[in-house]
Amino acid sequence: MSTVVPVPATVEDGWPAVAVREFDAAADLAAVERLERACEVGPSSGKLCLFTDLLGDPLCRVRHSPAYLMLVAEAPAGGDIVGVVRGCVKTVACGRFCSSSKVAYLLGLRVAPAHRRRGVGRGLVARMEDWFRQAGAHYAYVATDRDNEPCVRLFTARCGYAKFRAPSVLVHPVFRHDLANHPPHPAIAVLRVPPRDAERLYRARFSGVEFFPTDIDAVLANPLSLGTFLAVPAAAAAAEWRGADAFLAAPPASWAVASVWNCKDAFRLEVRGAPRLWRALARATRAADRALSRLRILRVPSVPNLFEPFGMHFLYGLGGDGPAAPAMARALCRHAHDLARRAGARVVATELAESDPIISGVPHWPRLGAQDLWCIKRLADGYGDGALGDWTKAPPGDSIFVDPREF
Repeated sequence: MSTVVPVPATVEDGWPAVAVREFDAAADLAAVERLERACEVGPSSGKLCLFTDLLGDPLCRVRHSPAYLMLVAEAPAGGDIVGVVRGCVKTVACGRFCSSSKVAYLLGLRVAPAHRRRGVGRGLVARMEDWFRQAGAHYAYVATDRDNEPCVRLFTARCGYAKFRAPSVLVHPVFRHDLANHPPHPAIAVLRVPPRDAERLYRARFSGVEFFPTDIDAVLANPLSLGTFLAVPAAAAAAEWRGADAFLAAPPASWAVASVWNCKDAFRLEVRGAPRLWRALARATRAADRALSRLRILRVPSVPNLFEPFGMHFLYGLGGDGPAAPAMARALCRHAHDLARRAGARVVATELAESDPIISGVPHWPRLGAQDLWCIKRLADGYGDGALGDWTKAPPGDSIFVDPREF
């Protein structure tokens, strides 16, 4: 059960004269929506970015976590909401550093344009970190676009965070036609895995991967999780599925696994700042696709309409083993594309570590993706430090787990 911990409405010494308090949905929803619309979110030059409309639920990106909180900054004159931030706390794996640690994720920091450079953002972050410590978190991290210099500067130069990991966001548009069998790949089969077997596979495959959530069972059981899929050689798929333990005891030479998360019912995305030529070319591809598909001549890789709010599916837990694992991952991505097409989503996205060997098999359009930057801060000493000391100084591994609840 998610928990919301109240925070006293006091002002820290040294911070500007704004009251930082817990978000009240009944009183603050309209004001927060206005603030979100007033803020530029993400890059504005033809890249994928968060749309300000969170479908009426400002907590949608944290409410599925074990513990979460949303804070607002209220100006004393008139009581206007001038800032907002969200946070959640969970227990995750720390890779080769140690077995696990309680960490906090900070996201959705927004400050009204007229109140920027006045310390409002730092005040919200500091108050959220107070709650993180109360909730027992020992590290806090935040993800931002690597090119978002003001945000990177705020966290690294003013809030004490250190640059930590730089995973890649890979995005593929959803075409008007299926991809799984075009061209066909008779050597690979994709199986749907029951949730309990999916949990067993993930714990076996990812238990030592950084940021793997210990409550993966709750993630897989969430209604937004649309299923887990396993790519194996077609010959192995012909045998009867005997469960995850039997599979892990004698796995095929190569395989891959991934799950699909439905983001389209939580928030909308859009591509902003695209030149008119791009829009015209995208319309032309869709027209050609419609015409040629009716004639059964050719399936054109048409560009969906990304220049107005649209929905997305997120592929999480993508990983595998063996020399053909990238090819298996490609089969899973094509399968996820077809699921998204039938559900009405216009893109499929995933996020992987730069050095993950499976990344070579993930189809994506570089112009739609982004290079994330994860920054981390140590909040408490003496817990989860293992033999290596401070996790913030641990070298990166080949893989990273991106929790779909916070994407």
